[in-house]
Order: sequence, then structure tokens, then C-alpha cells
Amino acid sequence: MSGASEESGFLAVDSGGSGLRAVVGTAERGPLARRASGEPVRTGDRGIDPGHFMEQLVPLVRALTAEAGAVTLTAVAVGAAGLASLGAGLRAELPGALAREWGVRRVALAADAVTAYMGALGPRPGAVIAGGTGLIAVGTDLTGWRRADGWGHLLGDCGSGAWIGRAGLEAALRAHDGREGGSARLLACAQEVFGPVVGLPGALYPRPDRPAVLASFAPRVAACAGEDPVAAGILREAARHMADSAAAVCPAGGEPRVAVTGGLSKLGDPLLGPLDEELTRRLPQVRRVPAEGDPLHGAVRIAAELSTGPLTLPGDETMLSVTTRPGD
Repeated sequence: MSGASEESGFLAVDSGGSGLRAVVGTAERGPLARRASGEPVRTGDRGIDPGHFMEQLVPLVRALTAEAGAVTLTAVAVGAAGLASLGAGLRAELPGALAREWGVRRVALAADAVTAYMGALGPRPGAVIAGGTGLIAVGTDLTGWRRADGWGHLLGDCGSGAWIGRAGLEAALRAHDGREGGSARLLACAQEVFGPVVGLPGALYPRPDRPAVLASFAPRVAACAGEDPVAAGILREAARHMADSAAAVCPAGGEPRVAVTGGLSKLGDPLLGPLDEELTRRLPQVRRVPAEGDPLHGAVRIAAELSTGPLTLPGDETMLSVTTRPGD
């Protein structure tokens, strides 16, 4: 792609458990084309596989640039799930691969929590609770990053969809056994979804997608919360965990904002009502605001800013790194 009439453009990519989503655009005109693939990028001995990432990305970008027209890609922003702990290979190889394929000179590699933050709040101080199957909170004062939780369903992700679903199923099993703290309503829901609960351990423990299966029960817990005190108590406890994580990362000074992003917010008032109460109690100086956009929107914001100059957001070895090749 060359020619005097071409515009300098950007590529923004969101890589997660459901595959890649990508946008091509320009800083002046914004997003011009978007595409998605349904295959997640593999992980191997070196973490996220950069070769498989490029195999997925190249055909997407060819289609995107054909649709967008005369755009020369000069900057790329990639938000990737697992980048902080599994991104060594991607950080080492992806900037070079992008330069060879499209001549890209500026590449930002961000943890998906960072793109979630940028999508929700933009380049301003605050904290974002990114909650779906898992849960992580990230915050910045624009000089550095802080993160809390995000340790997975066995060690953390407290207040997440998997955590709520597991707590709901535990309450169902307590009711089945006749122990205190059980919920007959949640027991009935569990049997409706999974069949006889005595078969739950054998059906659940061996599954590689166990967190997602647990999280699939969270909407049932929320649906019961209006009439079932046990379900309501689970969501109140989830809200406390979420507020704990936000408080751990939120900047102390100024008037920071807090946003919630991800599928967990779809549980609605049964969760968000208690969360507002907990945030008011723990962080009286902050204002909870609606998320402006999702992680792909955040990647677009980073890519557009990178295409015109340095990033407002602070760099970090694992959370957000920028590579600039000769020519800029």
C-alpha cells in the first residue's frame, strides 16, 4: 500500500478467549472497518503464540485494508488477554512481524485490563473493575499502573462471574444437604440447569472450561436475589470484593472516576446497587461513571493516539509497552 494519496492509519486489535477483533482507521476519521475471527490465539511453552497470532491477523487485516481504502498502517495497538503473565514471546516477536508484514513502525502491546481501562475511562485518572468470568481491577494516576486480583478462579477473581456462580452452587448443595446457609431456590435452579446436583462434582471438576461453566450460573443467582436472601447475600459479598479491588488500585488524590466494564455488569441492579453502596463507603471521593466503551474501543483509542504522537498513558514492562522502530 503506497501512494501520495494514502493516509497514515492505525490497526487496533483485541485478542481474547473468543478470538481476535480488529479495526483499521485513521486519527482524523476514526474507525473505518472492523472484522473478527472466532479462533482464540494459542498459548504454548512461551505463552501467547506470536506465529499463530499473525496467522489469525494477516487475513483479517487484508480484508480490513481493502474495505478501508488507501490507508498506510503506521501504528498498531494490541490488547491481549494474558499478556502480563504470558506475553514474553509476543513482546519479543510481534513488533518485528508487524514491521515485516506492513511496515509498521510503532507498536503498543497492552494487557487486556489496560485496553478495558482505556475503553471505559480514556486517558484520565481512576480505576476500572473489569469483570466477566474472571475479575481484575486496574488503576492509574497517569504516572504508573496498579492492579488487584485477576488471579484466576482457584486463587482469586473474587466477586467475578465464576465466583458468584460457585457461591450460588455451594448454597444449592448446602440446601441439598440440609446445612445452614443453603437456598432451596438456588437448589431448584441448579437442578434445572445441571440436573441432579449429586452429579455436579463429576460433571464440573474435569472440565477445562470450568470457570465459564461456574459463571454461567451467575445470572440465575442474580435472578433469585429479589426474593431469596441467600442469593442477595452472595451478590452483596461480590460487591464488597469488587469494591476492595477498586480501593486497592484507585488513586488517592484528586477526583478519580471508577467504571465497571465487562459482562458482569449485565447482572444489573442486584449487583450494581450493592456495588454503588460499597464504593460510596470505601471510596467517598470517587464518582462511578458508565463505561464509555469496551476493550476494543480502548485499543482503538491507544492506536489512534500512538499514530499521532506519544501515549498519555504510562508505560509498564508487562502492562503497556511501546516499541518504536527506526524512521520515527
